[in-house]
Amino acid sequence: MFVDLARIVVVAGDGGRGCVSFRREKYVPRGGPDGGDGGDGGSILLEATETLSTLIDQKYQQQYRAGRGGHGQGNNREGKRGADWVIRVPVGTVVTDADSGELLADLAVSGERVAVARGGGGGRGNGRMATPTRRAPRIAEPGEKGETRTLQLELKLLADVGFVGLPNGGKSTLLAACTAARPKIGPYPFTTLTPNLGVAVLEPGASYVIADIPGLIAGASRGAGLGHQFLRHIERVRILVHVIDCAEAAAADPVAAYRIVEEELTAAGRALPDRPRVVAANKIDLPHEEPLARLVAHCAAAGILCFPVSGATGAGVGALRRGLYRLLQEVREERHARPVPRAATG
Repeated sequence: MFVDLARIVVVAGDGGRGCVSFRREKYVPRGGPDGGDGGDGGSILLEATETLSTLIDQKYQQQYRAGRGGHGQGNNREGKRGADWVIRVPVGTVVTDADSGELLADLAVSGERVAVARGGGGGRGNGRMATPTRRAPRIAEPGEKGETRTLQLELKLLADVGFVGLPNGGKSTLLAACTAARPKIGPYPFTTLTPNLGVAVLEPGASYVIADIPGLIAGASRGAGLGHQFLRHIERVRILVHVIDCAEAAAADPVAAYRIVEEELTAAGRALPDRPRVVAANKIDLPHEEPLARLVAHCAAAGILCFPVSGATGAGVGALRRGLYRLLQEVREERHARPVPRAATG
């Protein structure tokens, strides 16, 4: 099961209380206070890992509690520190405070860790509270309370290229033709119920990741269909590829299909105007001359690269793969060349 949204409650450990104690030894008449400090409470940490690809663990376990700190003891012995709890999540997880909406972390690198709830500090024992004017304190501090937070976890796939389009446009078939991925493929709409990832390898050292996003339909931004559930996954892609059915038997006009998807991306607040668009005119193994001509003319007028392809036969797939790789290199070079804004000086 693919789960890309989860809400969890994290409770850090309380700190242990300090101890009130005095030395009592036969030959030490004025031993003085020797109460130890309480131990710190454990913290809750999130760690990104590549071994996970879904938030299903957090969907079914929604509460996490770290260990509390041990209490201080006599003879200046400190309490044991509470155990931390490390929650492992997939790379690409965005962590938000559910109550305030504050962005806490964007775990985009494997092994990256962030403390989302810090344990309470241990209280001081009377051994550390003695002063020249108060040599026998009979008080100690209680431990601090650990933080409690409700977190919203949102998984956003990390991919270089995102395939978008109407249902049954052939996105999964094209993904299988471009990569070694083997998504479910069927001759009916909404075959793809969850996003799929694949790696396109041109040669050693030249590869990129493609994400196949489930089909959008008109009204998706208002909750229609399934694609609206996964629009978040296109936010990280560098290139958007419209996979459009150009077969004459297709009911939708290819230019209208392009506009429907763009309108839904805009309505959902994910138009991503800075991302290059590419069109994959799919299913050219079927009669396609008139719809393809309209789509090519539209792309030429809009300055959009258009690649006629067939995911079923592999026709044109090589050109698409190479074209996407070249465009990715240009995008990366442009981002590296972009000047870094300087902070204003007074």
